[in-house]
Amino acid sequence: MGGAMMRVIKAVLLIPLALIIVVLAVANRADVVLVLDPFGLYDPLTSVVMPLYLLLFVVAALGVVVGGFGAWWSQRAARERARFFEREAMVLREELDAVRRLPTTTPPSASPPISSISMIR
Repeated sequence: MGGAMMRVIKAVLLIPLALIIVVLAVANRADVVLVLDPFGLYDPLTSVVMPLYLLLFVVAALGVVVGGFGAWWSQRAARERARFFEREAMVLREELDAVRRLPTTTPPSASPPISSISMIR
């Protein structure tokens, strides 16, 4: 049931998004010049001519990559803690297995504790 619901949600979100992308690409077919040298004038060696929609898609893809890297980088402390606790859990599991492999012995019969009140008599 959950898988079918997820497919419906994806379809409801992705189909309109795909239509918007197609409309954006069709509406922005004109070529633009991307100048890579901010201090020079238009120079064919430092500029790229491409359709506007392609430039927008490239910038959006770069934004996704940079944002993903930023999220990954900001979570490095959490990953370090997770690795530390995983190593600690492994050591504790090994210790527990070693204790479980020890032969079981019955504790000696315990005598009741002597209280100071019984010594007064």
